[in-house]
Amino acid sequence: MVEIEKRALVCACTACALLFDRPGAAGGRFRAVPDRYLTDPEHRLDEGAWEQLQIPVGVAFFFRNAALDRLVALYPSPAGATESELDPATWHHVLGDGALAPLLEPDVEALLLRRTEGRTECYLVPIDICYELVGRMRLLWQGFDGGAEARAALKTFFEQVERRAGVPAAVGEGRP
Repeated sequence: MVEIEKRALVCACTACALLFDRPGAAGGRFRAVPDRYLTDPEHRLDEGAWEQLQIPVGVAFFFRNAALDRLVALYPSPAGATESELDPATWHHVLGDGALAPLLEPDVEALLLRRTEGRTECYLVPIDICYELVGRMRLLWQGFDGGAEARAALKTFFEQVERRAGVPAAVGEGRP
């Protein structure tokens, strides 16, 4: 679950989390984190678009903070989750037209992007796995580029996300 005001993940058993799976439960203070993983195989983000995001590494996640009514961009670093200022116009230009952006649930889901080998993968994922990735990278990071162990963990992490991710019906039918 997410404690909205504190922007914090809190532990809860499945039974308790089910109590907060509807918007407005507990006065809107907590929201359950959904378990859906989606991908958009038609998503195209070229190098120029990535540069507009001003993210200095090849992995970032974006979520809508409902309290601030804005998109928050973060990326894993040796120090933890690093927040990047993201101009709303840039968000709409670079990511807003994708099939996954309109499906994003505020505070509890994120768009997870990975730039690798000249292409960018885009997934809609539960917010907690983004912070899991941040923790893994912080734990394993060595040297300037992260090191072999961190790169292997990143590869394994994205293989697991890819296996779980489905394609939204609208994308599979060729509609945006």
